[in-house]
Amino acid sequence: MAKFDFTLEGVLRQRKHVERERQRDLAGHQQQMRDAQDALRSLDQSLQESHADMRDNRLLGRIDLAFLAAYRRYVAAVQRRGTIMAQKMALIQRQIDSAQTALAEAARQRKIIEKLREKQFDRWKLEAARKEAAELDEVSTRLSSWKAAQEIGAAE
Repeated sequence: MAKFDFTLEGVLRQRKHVERERQRDLAGHQQQMRDAQDALRSLDQSLQESHADMRDNRLLGRIDLAFLAAYRRYVAAVQRRGTIMAQKMALIQRQIDSAQTALAEAARQRKIIEKLREKQFDRWKLEAARKEAAELDEVSTRLSSWKAAQEIGAAE
């Protein structure tokens, strides 16, 4: 039986390759987002620990105004870093959205070629079945002609 040959197989491979690249891009951006979220959580935890330390240990007895001023500067710096991290996360989210759109488009392009391949394969199967039926018909006709000739020869 003949083998199915899809003429656009190279295009399909290329489209699959592009889709995998888009998946890797998206995964990279998602990893950046997880890293940024972890860094923001770490900043928040550090700030919470500092608040707890201040509340539990530093506000007893004599109050050191220089330490309180330094603590306020520290809190302000952590808040600035948090704001910068939030802005970075917003940028990363836009990149994720863009990468998701690109991935969806790459998947759509791949599916178009796959659908074309399926249609051509279905047509090829029908044609192969038609040819096989025609060959079986031919063999059947030859066999019945041969049997008829044998019977005529035996009758004479």
